[in-house]
Amino acid sequence: MAKALREGASYTQREVLDLLVEFSGFKDRVQKKFKELSRELEGKPNEHELWVNLYLVSADYAEELAIKKQKQEALMQKAS
Repeated sequence: MAKALREGASYTQREVLDLLVEFSGFKDRVQKKFKELSRELEGKPNEHELWVNLYLVSADYAEELAIKKQKQEALMQKAS
């Protein structure tokens, strides 16, 4: 989205709100996951596992976005 904004694209208020809702949901999932991880890692110096889990959470989010984008593109193609 940042690249598109620099290129002069505009977004509706609804699109911005949808993006913020998605990010908020992602943030909540990450916070929940890290609370679970902190309980598991309490008293254990296991930084590697923490980074692996961070990668898995971010990969899940990226996959969700890719699937959503594909669905939107498919709907746009059907509409035209």
